[in-house]
Amino acid sequence: MTVSTQGLHIRTGSRILSGSVELLSSMRFAISLLSVICIASVIGTVVKQHEPFINYVNQFGPFWADVFASANLFSVYSAWWFLVILAFLVVSTSLCIARNTPKILVDFKAYKENIREQSLKAFPHRAEGALGETPEAAAHRIGQTLLGSGWKVKLQSRVTPTGTGWMVAAKTGAANKVGYLAAHSAIVLVCIGGLLDGDLMVRAQTWFLGKTPFMGGGLIADVPAQHRLSASNPTFRGNLLVTEGTTAGTAILAQPQGVLLQDLPFGVELKKFIVEYYDTGMPKLFASEIVIHDNETGESKEARVEVNHPASYRGINIYQSSFDDGGSRVKLQAVPLNRATAPFEVEGTIGSSTALSNGDDKLTLEYTGLRVINVENFAGSNQGGGTDVRKVDLRSSIESRLGSGHKTVTEKTLRNVGPSITYKLRDAAGQAVEYHNYMLPVEIDGTRVYLLGLRKTPSEPFRYLRIPVDEQDGIDGFVRLRAALDDPALREQAVRRYAASAVEDGRPELAEALAVSATRALGLFAGAESVSPAAGDGATSPRPEVRGGLQAVSAFLETNVPPAERERAGDVLVRILNGTLFELMQLSRERVGLPPLVAGEATQQFMSQAAISLSDTFFYPAPMTFQLKDFTHVQASVFQVARAPGQNIVYLGCLLLILGVFAMLYVRERRLWVWLSPSGDQQAQARMALSTNRKTMDADREFDLLKTQLLKVQP
Repeated sequence: MTVSTQGLHIRTGSRILSGSVELLSSMRFAISLLSVICIASVIGTVVKQHEPFINYVNQFGPFWADVFASANLFSVYSAWWFLVILAFLVVSTSLCIARNTPKILVDFKAYKENIREQSLKAFPHRAEGALGETPEAAAHRIGQTLLGSGWKVKLQSRVTPTGTGWMVAAKTGAANKVGYLAAHSAIVLVCIGGLLDGDLMVRAQTWFLGKTPFMGGGLIADVPAQHRLSASNPTFRGNLLVTEGTTAGTAILAQPQGVLLQDLPFGVELKKFIVEYYDTGMPKLFASEIVIHDNETGESKEARVEVNHPASYRGINIYQSSFDDGGSRVKLQAVPLNRATAPFEVEGTIGSSTALSNGDDKLTLEYTGLRVINVENFAGSNQGGGTDVRKVDLRSSIESRLGSGHKTVTEKTLRNVGPSITYKLRDAAGQAVEYHNYMLPVEIDGTRVYLLGLRKTPSEPFRYLRIPVDEQDGIDGFVRLRAALDDPALREQAVRRYAASAVEDGRPELAEALAVSATRALGLFAGAESVSPAAGDGATSPRPEVRGGLQAVSAFLETNVPPAERERAGDVLVRILNGTLFELMQLSRERVGLPPLVAGEATQQFMSQAAISLSDTFFYPAPMTFQLKDFTHVQASVFQVARAPGQNIVYLGCLLLILGVFAMLYVRERRLWVWLSPSGDQQAQARMALSTNRKTMDADREFDLLKTQLLKVQP
């Protein structure tokens, strides 16, 4: 029997109905649906699902984000069209099975012993031979031989003009057809399990039971009933966040327009969240020690949940998904950077906010995240600044790219750099800038610096301002220098000191000229005056004014110095600027009673980095930065809770799929016929043919063996 790709034909007067049923039950339609589902699954894998819409706007732009959202590409597996295609695939495949199963069952029992003698001549594998025994004796001998080799045999006697002939019909490999049924049944079972465990039940409740997504804020206990799903919900999958020492019993189900709350028949209490780390600081184990409290019986059950080792209670699986901050208490110190503001301390919890006042400006400080451990890669990826052709080794280059898949060419040096705080400063208009500051200094390129990161949108990476540490490994030295730079009196005093130390005694006119140049350079660097840079070639409008930093000095040179003399003038201005900044640093230390800095390599390294950092502070959008001074860490565990009644159905479908594919690929269906006709006294003439569903070399070898065993014919 050959499985047909045509659909089911029904007798009806309507040609449209008959054609629709034939199309729906055809194998070509099922394969087309399966191809569409595969393409949709690829989209769902490549495009992150259930992200905030603003993330898609940043990634694809407003126009394409709206287009993709209208097609539900951001929630493919719960999209109505995906569920419809899945349902049609179930119906189509089921009709294919229903159409072919009766034929297969009939074919199991059929030996096709009534085949005509002349038909045997049309088979590719055929043979003839003369046997020295009667047809009946030969038929029984051949039948016994085939039975011993695992064939199923049926004998048939026929009356012919020359006497009584015998037909030996045999078959084996019928499991190949079982593989067809198993594989197609597996597709139906997997699709049904996917529909049961998917978003279909939740969507049905929003369609028919009046449930709507919740888009507001506040306490979970205050959310109205129309946004909640009952504990008897047959299938769901959501997230449950539990803070250490607390109990939670309501899961969050993300929806395209908000969230739905899923009440659980039990509460989960987090006793302890455990994180184990490798020597490099990378985490190697996440585990949660929990207590499950039954809402009906009051029974308590202790359990441990690890990654890939979930806990199960009342048909609901509890998976370790991730971890989060559970409301850690932090203490921050405000450090002025580009305005003369007084330092102060503020305390809050992660997830809360604090109102700040900066004169007429009203700011809101939002505590968004605390990370106790930060593992960074400090391998020197650009040492030397390029490739030395004298060190190119072709063999080493090739071997570095061969071997195991996890081997990389670039060596990693991982190091834990300590805690960090993430916060946002939001103005009265609602615009926010996100900041990420490390608590401890980090050594980069031989210099210990504090890293102060910022970004204006979540899609951007953090850009970091590097603040050099003083001799106390703190940030106070740089802060004093920044405050002194904003003080006109200290700038004037630093210029006089520099001019006096740089010019020999007895040359007051040269000292006065140097003081004028130093005053102009330090004033430009401090932002005391703005500079309008010259318009570039082809520019149609003037460039914006520049105020403060090395960029102001550069703009001054471009505007007032001819191109041929800029390099020499720039070197002079940089030396003057470095000298005045050093004197300014000494004055800032004198004001607080600290001894002057001793000239040396460490001081020079500090001043070089300080000059760059001072220039960068003019781009820092906030008047102050907040340094993490102390914290009380409270952890929270994020569980994924799921009731999946279709899970066992999917497992059964996967088992059937494996068995079915294996049977169809590795089991060959073969049928054998041997016609024995009388030929003289106690002799028979044999004609044999073999049919197989796949033409292989194994079939050729098997037929040669059968000729030898049954007909005594040598190949």
